[in-house]
Amino acid sequence: MTVALIFCIVLTSGRSFAAGTQITTPLTKKQDTVAPIRKLSPDRQQNVTNTSRIASDTLPKRNGDSVVTTASSDTFSLKVAKDTLDAQVDYEAEDSAVLFVKEQKFILYGKTQTTYKDVVINAPKTIIDQKTNVLTALSEKDSLGRMITRAKFKQKEQTFESESFTFNFQTQKAITTNTYTHEGEFFIQAKVSKKVDPVTVFIKEGYFTTCNYDDPHFAFKTNKMKVISNNIAVSGPTHPEFEGIPIPIYLPFGIYPLSQGRHSGLLAPQFTANQQFGLGLEGLGYYHVLNDYIDVTVRTNIYSYGGWNLNVTPQYRKRYRYNGTFNISLSHTKFNFKGDPDYNLVKAFQVNWTHSLDGKARPGMTFSANVNAGSTRYNELLPSSPVRNFQNQLYSSISYSKQWQGKPFLLQLNANHNQNSQNRLINVVLPDAGFSVTTQYPFQRKELVGTPKWYEKIGIGYNAVVRNQLSFFDTGKVSLSKLLDTMQWGAQHRFPLNIQLPPLGNFILSPFINYDETWYTTRLRRVWNDSKKKVDTVSLAKGFYTDRQVNFGMSFNTSIYGLFTFGKNSKVQAIRHVIRPTVSFAYKPNISKRSFDVIQTDAQGNFRALPQFEGNLFSPYSYGKFGGLTFGIDNNLEMKVKDEKDSTGKGKKVSLIDGLSITSAYNFLKDSMKLEPFNLNFRTTLFQKLSISANATLDPYALKNGVPINRFVWQDGRFTPGRITNASISASTSFQSKPTDENKAKETQNQNTISDPMLLADRQRLLDYMQRNPAEFVDFNIPWSINLSFALSLTRILKPDYSGFESQVSSSINFNNSFNLTPKWNFSTNGYFDFNTKQLTMFTMSIAREMHCWQMSISATPIGSYQYFNITLSPKSSVLKDLRINRTRYFYNY
Repeated sequence: MTVALIFCIVLTSGRSFAAGTQITTPLTKKQDTVAPIRKLSPDRQQNVTNTSRIASDTLPKRNGDSVVTTASSDTFSLKVAKDTLDAQVDYEAEDSAVLFVKEQKFILYGKTQTTYKDVVINAPKTIIDQKTNVLTALSEKDSLGRMITRAKFKQKEQTFESESFTFNFQTQKAITTNTYTHEGEFFIQAKVSKKVDPVTVFIKEGYFTTCNYDDPHFAFKTNKMKVISNNIAVSGPTHPEFEGIPIPIYLPFGIYPLSQGRHSGLLAPQFTANQQFGLGLEGLGYYHVLNDYIDVTVRTNIYSYGGWNLNVTPQYRKRYRYNGTFNISLSHTKFNFKGDPDYNLVKAFQVNWTHSLDGKARPGMTFSANVNAGSTRYNELLPSSPVRNFQNQLYSSISYSKQWQGKPFLLQLNANHNQNSQNRLINVVLPDAGFSVTTQYPFQRKELVGTPKWYEKIGIGYNAVVRNQLSFFDTGKVSLSKLLDTMQWGAQHRFPLNIQLPPLGNFILSPFINYDETWYTTRLRRVWNDSKKKVDTVSLAKGFYTDRQVNFGMSFNTSIYGLFTFGKNSKVQAIRHVIRPTVSFAYKPNISKRSFDVIQTDAQGNFRALPQFEGNLFSPYSYGKFGGLTFGIDNNLEMKVKDEKDSTGKGKKVSLIDGLSITSAYNFLKDSMKLEPFNLNFRTTLFQKLSISANATLDPYALKNGVPINRFVWQDGRFTPGRITNASISASTSFQSKPTDENKAKETQNQNTISDPMLLADRQRLLDYMQRNPAEFVDFNIPWSINLSFALSLTRILKPDYSGFESQVSSSINFNNSFNLTPKWNFSTNGYFDFNTKQLTMFTMSIAREMHCWQMSISATPIGSYQYFNITLSPKSSVLKDLRINRTRYFYNY
């Protein structure tokens, strides 16, 4: 707390000190007599003009009375000395202040603060010399000479702490000793420094580092350096020191950017060694800022066997409008050298584009793009990317939508692409257009008065989809004529009509009528070949074909609640069961009968209805009439238990079953096999740790020679609701220990929240970077963590010759584990095990070392087709992230 200042005037002789006099009475104050004029000393008369003297006639006498009751303004002017400050100096001290009049020095003790313009100085002791206008700030030390509190200086955004420094109020220059300052991510210490203007400092015998310790783990030492705050630092000859030990590596000079935000510059490479590519220089490039909205990154990889890779990545962003990233990659991959039996040259490319439009830019309109296309072998040949090496699918999508304000119209335009790198099949859907009209009520009155009539709730809508697709194989040469031959297009229209009836008790009734029409471009005709005992294709005709379908009916749905409570002393307070049954009566005439060929499909004489429009973009309608009901039931089970931490007694809800549903249908109009397959779905989360989901399709009819017959499977004495045609189950869990530091864990959680769309768009590049630099993403605050996921699927498909069904089973497990060997050492593994092949198809392990301002990681993939080993030692700071010691080796096992 600031207290009143104590002024001590020290006189060393009996002479009067003119500078100590003070004018305590203003010239305008009422007085009885005119104050006598003091004769100024000769050294002060030269600074005072004649107009500054008080004239004797300035107080006119009135009626002989010497007392004047009116104020008189005496005008005077002073010549300001050249060494006078142009602003006020404010100061305060917690302990005391002493003024030495003769020496013209002012000393502040305790926690002092001195302010002059934009300069703020804090120090344990401050000396102000009024003769020279120089301030000296001193630090505080204990009896052993150890630093307690440093003197601090701040001007604009520049701050530093020193053992001592002097500051000239007039020239704004300062000289400091043993100074510490922080510029961007750099910490700079100087034995002697000279501040020549508000932003420029010259340093003698200093070092800079990104370690924030007083005795840093590493530093770069130099004898001379110039620092321009928030701009750049330039040094003379520099050499590094680790733990105070000099390293015999000298740089003739150094240039270090200190400016915040984006700035153009070179991107440092790293050296690698690859069994197939040779020695490599990876990541060499340049970053260039074009303007406030666009920047470009160019990186290249060069290998001694002649291979190279080039990446050009422009990024653009305009706040509240749009943002996006474009990337084109070209690779010229050579395996081994010419003349080697294993020499191979592969040219590949890949294009990536992400774009998103801000919803506020154009209300009612959206546009987004996520394009990933290229050569089928591009991902396969990427070094040090095991995840992408096994990525066999590429997907792209571009979407545009327009909603007219105040109108019921919605237009959607999409373009999609998918690519399989194994069979090299590429499908391009362009365009995929949709137009819809929201439900309209043509019989509704413009002004609603009273209860609406039933016919006023009749609503009709419209939905249309037009799709065009190209399919071809990536063989290296694709002609336009062959590409157009693969083109398919189709369209689908739907007119839904419904009536909103008032609830009937606890039931909600919804009548409906649907009319669908589909346009096709090819028709397939097939017949039974008795001599070859198989189905042959007679013709595949191209043209314009249509098919349609009508169905109408009524649906009922409701909810049933059941509650079972326990005693007051029971830990389980209640169990609630919610049942949501749905029943729908519908009728569908067989107006698509002419679009099917009912032919013999096997040697046993079984007949099957085969659709003529199979293989088109839109699936054909189902065969036969349907007149019956569709039914289903969904269940939810919750439990309420006592919460020992909750003093209000409300308890805590625990979900036992998130959902358990079964759906099917019964067709009264079919002559046989009227019951449709059962669809089951189950999902739950146990103990808030284990997530389980499963689904299955059960056919209630038995098989004979691979063909369903009109006999239920449970009629054979087996207790089963049906035979499984397809099923899947997946489970995932995650366990981790409590964080060592709760506050640090919250900060990490906030930092890991990715909401920037640009980060989401660059997800794949981020994953690749994480794979190569695991130490940057290790959380040493979590002693251990385990993540497991399991997937099992079963599919029974019809054989190509229609002779029966065959089963396809696949199962796998993914794991990602991490644990700290010590508080500073972490070991992690992740992999993928395929139970079908009984092989660990992908496995990566890494060791990371926490070194405060440095990080070390060792990672390896010892098995699989793509094997590599990497060791990296680098600073944590983003400024020095390219200053790394790296050793990488790749091994390929085709």
